[in-house]
Amino acid sequence: MKISKILMAVAVSMAFLPAGAALAADAAPGAMNWFGGPVYDGAPALDVTAALVKAGGGAENFSFPTALVSMLGEKTVNAEVDKLNKQFGDENTKNFISGMTWDVHDALKRATEAGVKLPAAPADMKGPALAKALVQAGTAPDGAFWSGHMFDKLLSHQIHNQVMADVDAKFGHGSDQNTHYILNQAMYDVAQALGMKDVKLAPTHLPKGK
Repeated sequence: MKISKILMAVAVSMAFLPAGAALAADAAPGAMNWFGGPVYDGAPALDVTAALVKAGGGAENFSFPTALVSMLGEKTVNAEVDKLNKQFGDENTKNFISGMTWDVHDALKRATEAGVKLPAAPADMKGPALAKALVQAGTAPDGAFWSGHMFDKLLSHQIHNQVMADVDAKFGHGSDQNTHYILNQAMYDVAQALGMKDVKLAPTHLPKGK
């Protein structure tokens, strides 16, 4: 059995645990996320999560493109989307953007089931400050931005696993991989644009058009 199938089975089984039991499970020391990068199993950065949700239009109406434009401006977002289209293909980029919107909605649903309540979004965490906070949330001890590390930190490693299991069940494992890998590149690009030159690019890439 391939390792990806083993990991998927583990995450799917976690998704059907009672919420409290799933959240109580700790990652083993040195554990890695499905798509690379070290697991973050500490306290979640719920203030950053709340700010992201607000930037995207709120919990009910969250849109990842809306959040991006709120943080970076329409001109910068359009330029980045054009870059990602050339690098990964139009279809992969389109699926990444819609996948991020779906993932946030599902994560908020799973968080509600687990009894997680978001605080009010900090008044000063918006625009480039929020983009910087997201980059910092995903930057692991190895210095690279890893999507999985950011997702772990925004709610919890357990909720991240639950959402991945949901994505795999509904859209397939490739869709989940696509979202993680393109977000690695997109947030690295954001970090460079914000002057965060110490952030490294995670060594995981999808070939163009695949």
